[in-house]
Amino acid sequence: MNIALLGYGRMGKSIEAIALKRKHTISLKISNANDEFDFTNTDVAIDFSIPTAAVSNIKKALDAGVPVISGTTGWLEQYHEVIDYCNAKNGTFLYASNFSLGVNIFFEINKKLSELMATVDGYSVKMEEIHHTKKLDAPSGTAITLAEQIIENTDYKKWTLDQPNSDEIHIDAKRIPEVPGTHEVTYNSEIDSISIKHTAHSRQGFALGAVVAAEWIKDKKGVYTMRDVLQINV
Repeated sequence: MNIALLGYGRMGKSIEAIALKRKHTISLKISNANDEFDFTNTDVAIDFSIPTAAVSNIKKALDAGVPVISGTTGWLEQYHEVIDYCNAKNGTFLYASNFSLGVNIFFEINKKLSELMATVDGYSVKMEEIHHTKKLDAPSGTAITLAEQIIENTDYKKWTLDQPNSDEIHIDAKRIPEVPGTHEVTYNSEIDSISIKHTAHSRQGFALGAVVAAEWIKDKKGVYTMRDVLQINV
């Protein structure tokens, strides 16, 4: 499979290494918006760029008829615009706030736990996420996904980085050098605490998940998520 890398930073390089190890070819590397987007001989594009470039990158791939997956966060206020654009082009698009296979299992655990906690009184929830200092957005897209899952199943209305009201989930976003990504959800009561936590040890899990998603989405049409890739139907 021939893969275009839209964004050639640390994640792009990690994806390249995994893709080559899995016998794929890199057909295009885009480091900045001024590079030439030549999708000749490209089967799938993988976007791990920056928030200000993601939408343009995705649309260029769709214009070329190339399926595209994106792990860039910080641009989701335009998500529905991109979905509409993909459908209008009869294209193929997959977005994930986190491509790690372990994190996507963690999402399912978080959803189930929030459903259970919604049935009992006396607990409040808080979240913590830790990433490297070069991460541009806070909170992380993964943390937002976790918070939105909890909001969907409970009486919480929104998340906040500030001091929370009673109907808000506080996300403590920390930036520490060389931390690939840690996410923890904690429910506290006067009696006890319940926590679930995912700790990434390297970027390899994110890169592997992105390549697996690219392999899965090739030759498909439509809009997908990692739940489709992992065949999670619960």
